[in-house]
Amino acid sequence: MKHISRNIFLTLLLVLSIALTACGAAATPTAVPAAQAVVATEAPTATEAPIEVPVAAPANPNLILATTTSTQDSGLLDVLVPMFEAQTGYIVQTIAVGSGEAIKMGQEGNADVLLVHSPAAEVTFMSDGWGKERALVMHNDFIVVGPVADPAKIKGLAPVDAFKAIAAGSATFAARADKSGTSTKELGIWKKAAIDPATTKPAWYLETGQGMGATLTIASEKGAYTLTDRATYLANKDKLQLEILVEKNNSLLNVYHVITVDSAKWPKVNYDGATAFMKFMTDPATQEVIGKFGVEKFGQQLFIPDADKTDADLGL
Repeated sequence: MKHISRNIFLTLLLVLSIALTACGAAATPTAVPAAQAVVATEAPTATEAPIEVPVAAPANPNLILATTTSTQDSGLLDVLVPMFEAQTGYIVQTIAVGSGEAIKMGQEGNADVLLVHSPAAEVTFMSDGWGKERALVMHNDFIVVGPVADPAKIKGLAPVDAFKAIAAGSATFAARADKSGTSTKELGIWKKAAIDPATTKPAWYLETGQGMGATLTIASEKGAYTLTDRATYLANKDKLQLEILVEKNNSLLNVYHVITVDSAKWPKVNYDGATAFMKFMTDPATQEVIGKFGVEKFGQQLFIPDADKTDADLGL
């Protein structure tokens, strides 16, 4: 026991001696304590939060985006807009209307940038000088949905034949009638079928005047057929008593472009912000997000990214 106590005593003396030596070294002005040297060169631990560098606010941070109800109702903008805001410092005011109304907002200088899906109207918008740049972003497709019973027996038919059968059977059809890209596509199919319900107003032709999500709800409640983009239908499918009856026809392609409003026409538009949004939407990283959107939840893409393609590649 005495031997152990002596060893402990000698150890304490040794530790004290080392400590006194270290204190003496610290008194020398040019000496750097060993512990301090380690701290100065040590990398942050894995548990330390990374330092976030704030994005500098643009000179004019407010950006008005006029877009279609399908991009809003599908949930895509709920993903993309926060990404854009975080990366650029812009604050986006999204106005979701039909493509026709969005294009009108651009013509009146009430929007800075458009995200729309009405190619013919977009070409006119550009040729009339209202838009400065137009870029291909993505596409999906239109589908015809209706009640499971399918009273007009349109399942599997071509779009024009399906519309003829609906009219022949006086089956209820819910039409958006809002000058949207979807409404334009629908009226085009009726025209090819040599039928004009928008003018003749038959009882079976129900004009909702609503966006795509609301029109799908009305169609479900009324047991009606309607034309919709696939993304909005899939995003709302669980709440609807409607199934896909006509699909995967080349004439049902649904293409989206982003357009900057020409600041020469409207000097007050936020052209810098519009350009930033266009670059963001066509950036490879954003295109990858677009391509993956909906896959986890629905088992399929809701939109196909197209920034690396041309209109000609899509048959436009």
